[in-house]
Amino acid sequence: MEDFASKQVTENLDEPPNSRLFIVTCRSMSEDVIRDTFAVFGDIQAVWVVKDKQTKESKGVSYVKFAKSSQACLAMEEMHGKVVIEGTKPIKVFIAQSRSSGRHRDVEDEELTRIFVMIPKTFTEDDLKETFKEYGDIEYCVIIKNKFTGESKGLGYVRYYKPSQAAMAIENCDRGYRAILAEPRSKTNSTEGEYTGGGGGGGGGARFDQHGGDNMNPYPFAMGADPGNYQMTDYRSSDVMTRCLMLSSRAAVTQEQVYALFDIIPGMDYCELQRDAYGLSKGHAVIRYNNLGSAVYAKEKLNGFEYPPGNRLAVSYIDDGDDRNSPVGRMAMQFVAAQMMSTLWNGPSGNQLLKTATSFPGAPAAPRIQADLSLPAIKKLAPPDSKVKERLFVVFSPSPLSMDVLEDVFCRYGSLIEVHLVPGRKVGYMKYADKQCADEAMAALHGHMVNGVRMKVMLADPPREESHKRPRTY
Repeated sequence: MEDFASKQVTENLDEPPNSRLFIVTCRSMSEDVIRDTFAVFGDIQAVWVVKDKQTKESKGVSYVKFAKSSQACLAMEEMHGKVVIEGTKPIKVFIAQSRSSGRHRDVEDEELTRIFVMIPKTFTEDDLKETFKEYGDIEYCVIIKNKFTGESKGLGYVRYYKPSQAAMAIENCDRGYRAILAEPRSKTNSTEGEYTGGGGGGGGGARFDQHGGDNMNPYPFAMGADPGNYQMTDYRSSDVMTRCLMLSSRAAVTQEQVYALFDIIPGMDYCELQRDAYGLSKGHAVIRYNNLGSAVYAKEKLNGFEYPPGNRLAVSYIDDGDDRNSPVGRMAMQFVAAQMMSTLWNGPSGNQLLKTATSFPGAPAAPRIQADLSLPAIKKLAPPDSKVKERLFVVFSPSPLSMDVLEDVFCRYGSLIEVHLVPGRKVGYMKYADKQCADEAMAALHGHMVNGVRMKVMLADPPREESHKRPRTY
C-alpha cells in the first residue's frame, strides 16, 4: 500500500502547480533533517535527495513536495537564505519548475504573485481589492476594459506582495472567480488561441482545469500579461511593442503631473495613477495611446527622463490585448520601429519636448499642439465656397497628423479653406483662398515638427481641371 502511495505522488509531482520545492543544501543534510525542517509549513507528500549514482552520496540538491501550493510558497519565503545546520552555508529554496516545462530555470517569485480572475462587469477596482484582500496585502488591482468603450470586460488582475498570498487566494476564493496565476508577459510560447493563464507550473490548461474549465481561451486578447509586469523592454529588442505603457516613479507624482507629461505626445486615450486603499500614489501609472507610434515615441522620450529633478522615470511596455504574433503583426511593429527611430533621431530632444509639461510641479494638461517653432495665433477659416487660389502639398513622417490638428496649425496663416488627407497615404493638401497666406504657411512650416511628426510643405501641382499634364521641371 505504501509503494502505491509513493507511486501516486511521483505521478502527480506538478499537481497542484508550484507545490514542489527545489532546495540547495550542504551535502551532509539528510532526508530526515529536510523533512523535519519543512514539515512545519504543511503536509509534505515526499522528499527526494539527489544522490551520485556511483557513490550514493548526496549532491546537495533536494526536492520537497507539498500538498498545497501555498504551503510550498510559504516554506520558500521563510526558509530561503536560512542556516539549518550550524556551521554550514545558508540553504537556497525555490519553487521547482514543472517537469513538462521546456525552461531550464526555476520559477521566479514575480511569476507567482499575480492572479487572473473572472469578475462581474459591475466590479470596480475597489470591489476587486475588497474581495481579495483577506488573503494578503495587495500591491494593486487592474480591471481589463474595452479599449473603445471603457467598459469592464469582466476580467481583472490582482497582484500580491508574496507568492503564498496569491496561492492562498487561488486555493480559497469563490470558485466563480476562476482564479489562476497570470502568465508572465515575456512568455510567448502559447499558440492557436490556447489559454495561457498558467504561471510556472504545469501550464495554463492544468491551472484552468482546477476550476473545471476547458483549455481554450474564450477571449479575443492575450491573457499573457498584465500591467503589473515592470520588466523593461525596448523596441530595438525582440520584445513586443504595445500601445500601453507602465510608468514607475520612486518620487511621489500626481495624476495631473502624469497626465500632463504623457499628453504631450498626441493620441493618449487613457491615463490612470495606481493608488492604494488610502488613496495614496503607489508610484505606478498606466497610460494607453490610440496608436502604436505614439506609444513608441512616448517610451523613448520619457524612459529615463528626470521628473521631478533627480527622480528618473521608468517607462515600459505592457500588454494592450492586441495580437502581434502573426507575421503581419510583426512586420507592422518593425515598420513602426523604423519610422519612430528616424523621427527620434531627427526630432527635438526629450528636454525640449517636455519643457512645457514640467515647467512647474502642478503642471496642467499640455497644449494640444506641440511644435518646434513659434506658431501665430489661430485665425478664422475662409468660407467653404471660396475660390482656391493656392494649394499646398504636405508629406508627413512617420505618419499623418489628424485633420483637426492640421486645421489648427495651417489656419494660423489666414485664408485656409479646408484640409484634405489622401486615404492610405502619408500626404495631404491644404487649400487657401489667398496665395500670400499659402506662401507664408509653406515658408514657416516646411521641415518642422508638429506633435512628433515632421512635415515637408510644398506647392501642389495645379488641379486637374486646369491642367491634365504635370508641368515639366527641366
